[in-house]
Amino acid sequence: MLVPTPAIALSRSHDQRLRQMYRSAGWPCQDTVEIELLAAGLLERVRPAAGPEHLRVSDLGIQRLADALNRNRAVLDAHEALVGRVADHVVEQQGRIAWRGLTLLAKPGEQWLHLRPDVFSIRNTTVEDYVEPIVHEIKVKRADLRADLKKPDKRAGYIALSSQFYYVLAEGVAEADEIPPECGVMLATADGVQTLRVAPKRAMKLSFGTFMALAKADPVRPLREPAPRF
Repeated sequence: MLVPTPAIALSRSHDQRLRQMYRSAGWPCQDTVEIELLAAGLLERVRPAAGPEHLRVSDLGIQRLADALNRNRAVLDAHEALVGRVADHVVEQQGRIAWRGLTLLAKPGEQWLHLRPDVFSIRNTTVEDYVEPIVHEIKVKRADLRADLKKPDKRAGYIALSSQFYYVLAEGVAEADEIPPECGVMLATADGVQTLRVAPKRAMKLSFGTFMALAKADPVRPLREPAPRF
């Protein structure tokens, strides 16, 4: 008598392998991830009359890929929506000049890093010593935050680019004491964005490379045009 196989707990690595199989010729890897995908019915073996056996994603596997795509799209949409809220908050409430999606160079250690802060802003001033650049990194998913906290070089790069560095968390993502002390913490709720812990501040000036990147990019436009001055 066959004993029922217990349900397999599928993880991100299973979804990644499934996408790889969908894009490839389906040559077997013969590892545990593949065994579990076959057992779950997400992969199936193909035995052609001529040629070696290979694998293909089943109809059930295609449905799982589509579901994962929709979940990822929803997270991305939530992330971009919060990035927009934070950028608007920085511009409207703090009177700063802000940019989204910049690619900036930083050298916190021996190597240069290409970084893309979610929101980068400076004070609206013509005095070089007063620009006080701030980086806001947005997190709407706990797994994304945990992965980010395992990258001290990236975090050091953001700190090197700014006089203050903040993590902005969606509700339920983490508590403030889970964030390293060198970072500030902000919480985004339905009522607005509030500061849970002020980031340590250090004096710094914009590098020439950062200044050129800002000069070439379009800043975030304010939601409301400023009142005319006579």
